[in-house]
Amino acid sequence: MKNNTLSVALVQERNHGDAAANLAIIEQRVAEAAAAGARLVLLQELHNGSYFCQHECVDEFDLAEPIPGPSTDRLSALAKQHGVVLVSSLFERRAAGLYHNTAVVFDADGSIAGKYRKMHIPDDPGFYEKFYFTPGDLGFQPVDTAVGRLGVLVCWDQWYPEAARLMALAGAELLLYPTAIGWDPGDEQAEKDRQRDAWILSHRGHAVANGLPVLSCNRVGHEASPLGAAGIDFWGHSHVLGPQGEFLAQAGTGPEILLAEVDMKRSEDVRRIWPFLRDRRIDAYGDLLKRYID
Repeated sequence: MKNNTLSVALVQERNHGDAAANLAIIEQRVAEAAAAGARLVLLQELHNGSYFCQHECVDEFDLAEPIPGPSTDRLSALAKQHGVVLVSSLFERRAAGLYHNTAVVFDADGSIAGKYRKMHIPDDPGFYEKFYFTPGDLGFQPVDTAVGRLGVLVCWDQWYPEAARLMALAGAELLLYPTAIGWDPGDEQAEKDRQRDAWILSHRGHAVANGLPVLSCNRVGHEASPLGAAGIDFWGHSHVLGPQGEFLAQAGTGPEILLAEVDMKRSEDVRRIWPFLRDRRIDAYGDLLKRYID
């Protein structure tokens, strides 16, 4: 990190068929990102294969693996080889019948710096994640790494301001979201645009409200539904935001290594002029622990 500037890379990719093929591509992309100067590399959600949650099928549990396990061994070696902090997203087999959607953070020396289990689990048409994933039980704890304290959250978590805030309150210096989000190909273009814009707007809100940079890495490409439905078009548009919600970099709709420079001192400067954490009325927020205020 030079002059408080951190070089980051987001690997926006499509599914290449299976874990072996996808990890081979990831190894190429991380090498390219490191050669371009990146010290922090973020991968997309469930990057080892297709987004299998479009249906409910017990055979898909065969894709899960322990942590540590074969994929973490390979990703650990990759992080160490290139001296980068690497944020991955895996289908974790914790025990028979107990599985998580888990982000694993590898430090620049290849060690596992920490992990985060996805807390908010969706159950929507085409996104049947509650069938597969147990909600996380590790809380909202940032992971300390060689490049800073990372607040790692996963996809559906991105819609919840509480998750971003708790990571910020625990000292996160960056918010990172491995993501798999797309639209129904049959939707009208106006609806597609609204969905994508709302997704980006939620991230910009997290950046502004917490005075933190935000990195969100999405997948791309059409993935057919095993149920014969229309499938999902993953829309890409991975992005890096500064602490006032400003775009530092934004990807398109195809495979891409998105590079950006993040000023790690800027959060301090922004929080001095917009002291949102100072002015929080923590004495008045008790009702946030209720499901709904009747």
